Amino acid sequence: MSHSIHSAAHKSVMTDIEKQHDRIHPHDHPVTPLEKPDLSAKSIKHYFATRLSTLVPKAEDFKDKRYIFNPFMVLRELTPKNWNFFMCGFAAWTWDAVDFFSVSLNVTNIAKDLNVTTKDVTWGLTLVLMLRSVGAISFGLWADRKGRKWPFVSNMILLIVLQIGLGFVNTYKQFLGVRAVFGIAMGAVFGNASSLALDDCPPRAKGIVSGIFQQGYAFGYLLVVVFQRAITDNASKSWRALFWFSAGPPVLIILWRLVLPETDAFIAQQNLRMETSDGQTASQQFVKQGKDALRVYWLMLIYMIIMMAAFNFSSHSSQDLYPTLLTVQYEFGKDRSTVTNVVANLGAIVGGIFWGHMSNFIGRRLAVLLCCIVGGAFIYPWAFINGSGINAGAFFLQFAVQGGWGVCPVHLAEMSPPHFRAFVTGTTYQLGNLASSGSSTILADIGERFPIYDENGVRKEGVYDYAKVMAIFMGAVFAFLFIVMLLGPERRGASNFDDLQDYIDDWEQKDLDNKKRIETEFIEDVQLMEAVSNKDLSEKGNEKVEAFEGNK
Repeated sequence: MSHSIHSAAHKSVMTDIEKQHDRIHPHDHPVTPLEKPDLSAKSIKHYFATRLSTLVPKAEDFKDKRYIFNPFMVLRELTPKNWNFFMCGFAAWTWDAVDFFSVSLNVTNIAKDLNVTTKDVTWGLTLVLMLRSVGAISFGLWADRKGRKWPFVSNMILLIVLQIGLGFVNTYKQFLGVRAVFGIAMGAVFGNASSLALDDCPPRAKGIVSGIFQQGYAFGYLLVVVFQRAITDNASKSWRALFWFSAGPPVLIILWRLVLPETDAFIAQQNLRMETSDGQTASQQFVKQGKDALRVYWLMLIYMIIMMAAFNFSSHSSQDLYPTLLTVQYEFGKDRSTVTNVVANLGAIVGGIFWGHMSNFIGRRLAVLLCCIVGGAFIYPWAFINGSGINAGAFFLQFAVQGGWGVCPVHLAEMSPPHFRAFVTGTTYQLGNLASSGSSTILADIGERFPIYDENGVRKEGVYDYAKVMAIFMGAVFAFLFIVMLLGPERRGASNFDDLQDYIDDWEQKDLDNKKRIETEFIEDVQLMEAVSNKDLSEKGNEKVEAFEGNK
């Protein structure tokens, strides 16, 4: 009898457990709980009152000093798969920079070849920046909806075609047309490449990986400086040969991406999206999640665009016309100009890695604020020292500018909605680019109002005081970025995949605890039933004994 009670009770327990499991399983809940921002006066007052206090690092952030002083220790946590994802994304981002700076380093050559002014060619740079958001939106949505691989591959193929095509333009209109489409293709790179590099990255390594990844752009600039001397300055086709050459390496990047799978984070997001569909199609579910994200994250998105506008102003204002400043205003030769540009980009690479890593300990906002202070201190030697000292100024200014940029990829990822990482990071980045797209043209236009005269008071033809204009502009940009970061939010340590995994783990733990609770309750019920049954049998046995003795 006891065995039958146990058997029946166990079957009942398992049935109830499965029913309860179905009710609380994490796949029946949103991946990340969404809440509208609280815009009450009390909440806003509290937010701004805590902007300074939240900058102060906590003692536990520095508990493991080994990782502070040896940033490369955490890179051991990356698996071969992680490394392949990162390096493929890094390669794509580097070549995006090669495409962009191939024009900025050849402004004078292109202007002479197409018989237009330097200002006209800088409009080509502006056009690229203006149209990047189109590529970020279209390819970003495609990547978040269908996967990272094929948007990435298609993007690289488009860049190859455009690189070859740009080498054959013969008119200024053709140049602008190709560069316009270039802008769309180049705008698609960052969201996909950064998601590929950071999606599955171990949490402790994200700071330094973010810094290294972002400096793919500085590394691309460095490569162009070298290619400029090796190809443009020696080939009969000049700058055209540089673009034809640059169409080759993306073929290898495409092959590399084709052999890699989707990231684990994206696969997890897709699985959850399918299992939370509630009868909706995948497209309907995707649109619904987009509306939910926009409803909740709209204020964060606006802030991210403003932040990225400040960052993009800092990079374009310090880089795009700097080669022109060196060669035209200061009359640097090709070798000397190359050395200064190489030194500047070495500073950028070192700064991005250093500040990206330090942001894991002192915070994303504080790291960028310190970069603004350091950068402001080196504006003068970067712009006004016409001698070997300019190399030190260039190194440390880019150490600061790109140091702040090193924090960007992980900071953007931490603030983005989970289901739309490629779209949001890429789009906010490129909308910030759009806001700053006129920086090169603005600097060139204002620079023309400050002509330079020789020792006899004769105006030098086509030579302007770019140093004065760029120095004032960079001072204003650093001040703007400082204010934006000081007043902005931070979600250091949060990552879309980590948040997702934590949420799943939390529900699975609740699921397990609930199973144990139900099973315990039923076992207690079984034991109670057995006790009652034994008591009844005992009482009946006693009654029979008493009746027997009475009959005797």
